[in-house]
Amino acid sequence: MTLPSLLLALLIASLYGALYHLWRDGGFWRLLLYLGLSVLGFTVGHLLGVWRGWVFIPFGSLNLGMSSVSSLLLLLVGDWFANIEAKR
Repeated sequence: MTLPSLLLALLIASLYGALYHLWRDGGFWRLLLYLGLSVLGFTVGHLLGVWRGWVFIPFGSLNLGMSSVSSLLLLLVGDWFANIEAKR
């Protein structure tokens, strides 16, 4: 991947995390959580797609489809885990 592709991937993943934060309405720490989860999911999705050869919505050297699906899936799972409260 080239540097512009990496910057575009970081921008798109950050956009997913910020939009999810706006939708779920959280505080500052939730914003950091959503941004981190989105970037991690985007990276894992891209690497999984490259490793397995699954190409879904290619955008240059970026596998946008797999990366987006993985990012949104990790955001949903991470938000679900973050909202679990411990029993006393």
